[in-house]
Amino acid sequence: MAENDETLLIDSNEYLKSGIHIGTKFKTKYMAQFIYKTRPDGLSVLNLQKIDQRIKIAAQFLSQYEPEDILICSRRENGWKALKKLHELTGMNIIKGRYPPGILTNPNLNTFTQPKIILVCDPWTDKNAVGDAIRVGVPVIALCDTNNQSNKLDLVVPCNNKGKKSVGLFFYLIAREYMISKSIIKASDKMPAEIDDFTEE
Repeated sequence: MAENDETLLIDSNEYLKSGIHIGTKFKTKYMAQFIYKTRPDGLSVLNLQKIDQRIKIAAQFLSQYEPEDILICSRRENGWKALKKLHELTGMNIIKGRYPPGILTNPNLNTFTQPKIILVCDPWTDKNAVGDAIRVGVPVIALCDTNNQSNKLDLVVPCNNKGKKSVGLFFYLIAREYMISKSIIKASDKMPAEIDDFTEE
């Protein structure tokens, strides 16, 4: 499971510390390909390389869009601080908490929005956003734990999408990679925020 840290987006210890690789006791058929092993306590362990690989792809995917064309949703509170920080640093649009029905599908609403891509923290809790995005033909990136279904998602990022630290680390990396690709910061620059700035207390 170990890989040369130089090829990873961040030191493997940071990944391990955040618990980004710890799944649930349930695994869906689709998510089985990302599972490295099952622990004695029954929890699935996700493959760190595959997590890293998919975060890179997600960042590249998002980097093709301007911040105003991106919408990120998290119904669960564990992602709210990360989304707020991501918005501050990159200008991406965010929805924390309940997803307002119809904002993608009803042009008569004042809140009507037309993103070109959507990222959700959990395709189950954020299923209304996913459903609307599919209806209007907007690609969806989703953080998926071992128990998630992946139907109709355009890109699955396997990870622990319930832990505050793992969700915080994911958005820290997305913010950093996005800012580098948009030349907001250089790859050699220090990131203007810490991982803790993305993590709920």
